[in-house]
Amino acid sequence: MTQELVKKIKANPDYQKLVKTRTAFSIKLTITMLVVYFSFILTIAFNPSALGTPLSSDTVTSIGIPIGIAIIVFAFVLTGIYTKRANGEFDDLSNKIKQAIKED
Repeated sequence: MTQELVKKIKANPDYQKLVKTRTAFSIKLTITMLVVYFSFILTIAFNPSALGTPLSSDTVTSIGIPIGIAIIVFAFVLTGIYTKRANGEFDDLSNKIKQAIKED
């Protein structure tokens, strides 16, 4: 890839929109996951009895187990959300950029 081609791509308004949108979306998802994860960790650290409460009187499984599993599932859901948007909006913008560069 030549420097001229790189400059053309970087100057393309669709490229700038793609970078800005994708970065902002990634940061939002990252912050969301970090808040959920660290809330769980901080709860374990400062209030372990809250997550150590048994699900019922006749079980040894605590409420922390399903919450931990839910956090893992939540991470997969966020990955799916990002993938869906990447395969839709972000790919459309990428293809638009490629088409514009081919036409020049």
